[in-house]
Amino acid sequence: MSEKQVVPQESLGIIGDKALEMPKSLEQLSESEIERKRCISRVMTHMLKYLTGEFMNKGFEWLLPAIFSKSTDPLWPDPGASLEKRIEVEIYGETVRTTLSMIIHKMVACSLVHPKLFILSPNVRIEKRERANTGINAYEFHQLDFEVRNATSEDIRRFVDEIICGSISSLKKHMNDELLCLEIYHSLKVSEKPFRVYDREDLESKYGKDWEKQITFEVDDPVWVTNIPREFYDFEDFESGKWDNYDLILPKYGEVLSGSRREWEYSKIVRKLERDSVKKENYKLLLKLAKEGKIKPSAGAGIGVERLVSWIVGAKHIGEVQLFPRIPGIVYDL
Repeated sequence: MSEKQVVPQESLGIIGDKALEMPKSLEQLSESEIERKRCISRVMTHMLKYLTGEFMNKGFEWLLPAIFSKSTDPLWPDPGASLEKRIEVEIYGETVRTTLSMIIHKMVACSLVHPKLFILSPNVRIEKRERANTGINAYEFHQLDFEVRNATSEDIRRFVDEIICGSISSLKKHMNDELLCLEIYHSLKVSEKPFRVYDREDLESKYGKDWEKQITFEVDDPVWVTNIPREFYDFEDFESGKWDNYDLILPKYGEVLSGSRREWEYSKIVRKLERDSVKKENYKLLLKLAKEGKIKPSAGAGIGVERLVSWIVGAKHIGEVQLFPRIPGIVYDL
């Protein structure tokens, strides 16, 4: 890529109102930019240490991720998904896909083995090229994925409130030099708990279909949005039409977490797969286990690590918090 690659003014994204300069690769950085990169990396290291420590203190098992699988998140019919292509390869005569998220793996592992688990999971989502301009999208990123058997949505939201606020407090206490270097120490604040909860239908009534971008710029603290029509595994009440799921929205940076109470009954899963035209053959094992009554009720979520850190450090582009940027439409040498 060129040293300076600027986004056209008409393609502005979610973070600000000025044209975005694409992140540079490491060899292009000045000494001051390298020092900023170091400080961001130290903040990310502290965040990961704090968050994983809190999960382990709460009795979660730390699992390693799967990179390729026959079953992965369909990302359909989620209206927020914007994929240019899906990566498929052949291994031992079988077609597998790169992990879009580990939701299916979490549901199975939480049902059969670990009632409480978390995974630092790499996700590969080849986003459409124009999403480079949002400043918050990457085609490779990491999620702090977790799942809890027999948990409610309220349980998950309150837990996330605690760990997000706790992580900010810990940063303010232990990383003041880095926060001062990044010029965010005085502006970084610990939000009040519990975070406010909005219903998506109410937001649509007020803002229309563009509710997420509107609420993102209206709030000053993280907020929850519930009842969002999404993939088959999010719990849906067929009678009321309500979804028992939730997104955490960060001011100026948008959705950093998606989660839900899960579908676990075979008949409902099949009905939703058929309704949404999702290929049942991609979820053979999940369906088999559900039919046998081995999938248990659970709830969980995935926290976007890079987007969370972007919000904390005030990054102009998510590529700033990646040592090797993965920006839609741009392929760097490393």
